[in-house]
Amino acid sequence: MPYILLLFQYHYKYPHWSVSQMKTGIATTTMASLPQTIILFLLLLGAFAQARDPFACDSKDAKTSSLPFCKVSMPIPNRVTDLLGRLTMQEKVRLLVNNAAAVPRLGIKGYEWWSEALHGVSNVGPGTKFGGAFPGATSFPQVITTAASFNATLWEAIGRVVSDEARAMYNGGAAGLTYWSPNVNIFRDPRWGRGQETPGEDPVLAGTYAASYVKGLQGNNGDRLKVAACCKHFTAYDLDNWNGVDRFHFNAKVSKQDIEDTFDVPFKMCVQDGNVASVMCSYNQVNGVPTCADPNLLKRTIRGQWNLNGYIVSDCDSVGVFYNTQHYTSTPEEAAADAIKAGLDLDCGPFLAQYTENAVTRGLLKEADVNSALANTLTVQMRLGMFDGEPSAQPFGNLGPKDVCTPAHQELALEAARQGIVLLNNRGPSLPLSHLRHRTVAVIGPNSNATVTMIGNYAGVACAYTSPLQGIGNYAKTIHQMGCADVACNDDKLFSGAINAARQADATVLVMGLDQSIEAEFRDRTGLLLPGRQQELVSKVAMASKGPTILVLMSGGPIDVSFAKNDPRIGAILWAGYPGQAGGAAIADVLYGTTNPEGKLPMTWYPQEYVSNLPMTDMAMRSSPNRNYPGRTYKFYKGPVVYPFGHGLSYTNFVHTIASAPKVVTVPLDGHRHSGNATISGKAIKVNHVRCNKLSVGIQVDVKNTGSKDGTHTMLVFSKPPAGHWAPQKQLVAFAKVHVPARSQRRVGINIHVCKFLSVVDRSGVRRIPTGVHNLHIGGVKHSLSLQPATLGVIKS
Repeated sequence: MPYILLLFQYHYKYPHWSVSQMKTGIATTTMASLPQTIILFLLLLGAFAQARDPFACDSKDAKTSSLPFCKVSMPIPNRVTDLLGRLTMQEKVRLLVNNAAAVPRLGIKGYEWWSEALHGVSNVGPGTKFGGAFPGATSFPQVITTAASFNATLWEAIGRVVSDEARAMYNGGAAGLTYWSPNVNIFRDPRWGRGQETPGEDPVLAGTYAASYVKGLQGNNGDRLKVAACCKHFTAYDLDNWNGVDRFHFNAKVSKQDIEDTFDVPFKMCVQDGNVASVMCSYNQVNGVPTCADPNLLKRTIRGQWNLNGYIVSDCDSVGVFYNTQHYTSTPEEAAADAIKAGLDLDCGPFLAQYTENAVTRGLLKEADVNSALANTLTVQMRLGMFDGEPSAQPFGNLGPKDVCTPAHQELALEAARQGIVLLNNRGPSLPLSHLRHRTVAVIGPNSNATVTMIGNYAGVACAYTSPLQGIGNYAKTIHQMGCADVACNDDKLFSGAINAARQADATVLVMGLDQSIEAEFRDRTGLLLPGRQQELVSKVAMASKGPTILVLMSGGPIDVSFAKNDPRIGAILWAGYPGQAGGAAIADVLYGTTNPEGKLPMTWYPQEYVSNLPMTDMAMRSSPNRNYPGRTYKFYKGPVVYPFGHGLSYTNFVHTIASAPKVVTVPLDGHRHSGNATISGKAIKVNHVRCNKLSVGIQVDVKNTGSKDGTHTMLVFSKPPAGHWAPQKQLVAFAKVHVPARSQRRVGINIHVCKFLSVVDRSGVRRIPTGVHNLHIGGVKHSLSLQPATLGVIKS
């Protein structure tokens, strides 16, 4: 075969191959000696042949590319206005849905808005396809695991990698540029199947994660977007399918206090701190109104108060759900009108394309309302460069297959998994294992050789996997037994093999827990215990084990493992969450001490009794002794826990000393009198009556590593406010990471924004700053900080 034909054959069969791979793969003397410049030239031709055609404003189409909306030199609002003026009503309504139709006469192609990138480019949405030049993408740990790192720098770095790979796939015609991620709902109830997708139960943690990941995704290019992120699902959405109640029928009854104090915080931070390009409204109703039809939530809050610079999209078929399932309106046209007038810009689903035109004809909606919705979506597309012609000539136009699954990206996935693993217990200590004493390890459990399980849900196709068995195999000889056929663990047929393996090995590692058959979208758990007979297997293996027994848990939600915590034969417990494509390597690195664990739990681990009589449908956050209601999350629940929020051990020991911190901070009022709100411990000032701009508390903390191992410390700062019974018992106000070598000390500076993080919310949903003493807790150290008003002017209450 002529060598040029041979080259093209290899290029199209293996489009992701490098030049060196291609020269190796073609075993002919002629081809191997072919000059590299020729190979590169032909590869370039092949790359152009596969490159994405322009979405719009193709320079080869002189008729349309000369139109004003194609002129990059014009301000985007002017370009949008010009384009809207050229569209017919029939064309407009077909642009209101996720699979937006082409407008051939204006040179605009069809576009699929729905792509996902929760923790790596995903193929859950129809906008992304793997295969050919893009067989996979880097699959990072599930969000709940990455959140356990408490590392905002890491979250942004992951976002940058994901957007690199997303842009590369877009350039290759395999993906879109609008990604409906991240999920920043509060992990309110430990049984929620989608809690794994979230950054946990704390609003400040979730909001910081949201802003950081979004910044990484969208880039730092001014108003231009690398990709467009989306914070979802707004709001008070954290029930999928529990006890006969599903998300399509659920009316979340939420107080103004809990909306402001808990549920809306991550979304507000996502919009205001992250400048996200989109927010998605949810399936559920909030206080009797579907979120996607509520102007108070969409138009007045997201766009009005928070100043969203972007578009609002429905969860998929949400508009159809509130008409067909919730029966919120009498006609489909009324549903379409209500959604658009409430502030919805884009429908994931066909509903608006089907009924909006009739809604306008019947006078339920004005064409100006449709134009407003389209202006928001078209603006985002123009900020993405989709109306700027040839993609390869734009910023990020050089990204391609070579930029997906790179060694650096895969190393970051491994590092993210290492940082997210949490050491829950370490009796003895039993960890780290010794290379000399633990040369043979029994690796047991339904997740012991897991691959796809490790990437959780809303994932794509991973570049490659390292299972726990493979990871441990890099350190020791392994004896592998499943013990259970799957995580359901319905029988004991495989127990004996597992027990025999434990008797032979120098150490035993049990990799147990959950997977998507137990917790997932539309699958909430009924309890918190290990499924089936897993607990029995763990106890029997621990009893038989010759060496130390280590329990590794994979899960998104918390598990009541009190039995293991209290069993002296179980030396240590690790929680790995769903640790991503490199999870097995990260687990092994922690087990053998190559990595010193640094993760902290982003959610409370409750005992099974907590959920025994607790309806998931009760949205109240605060405890209520009068109705025997325990409250939710570490902020309001005061009962027993298996492990608390923020728990996580290290192989070394860190000691905190406050080097400098103010004892009194003056809160500058806005020149008016503060009439106050009497509480048990004093008064509280309305935040909107305070000059908040640069009002922060600076603290310097010395962190000393008193142990013999280098380690990275995750420092959490909590505040206990003085605002009485409507305030939380404590709240996270800051966190930081610091690497401290053994027997050395590092100083960490933190700034706490007073209005954002030292405020509380009263029963009316008003955010206030309590005056008086706030106790700051950093590890075992407490610092008392007094906040005092600067003046008594004239504030209206």
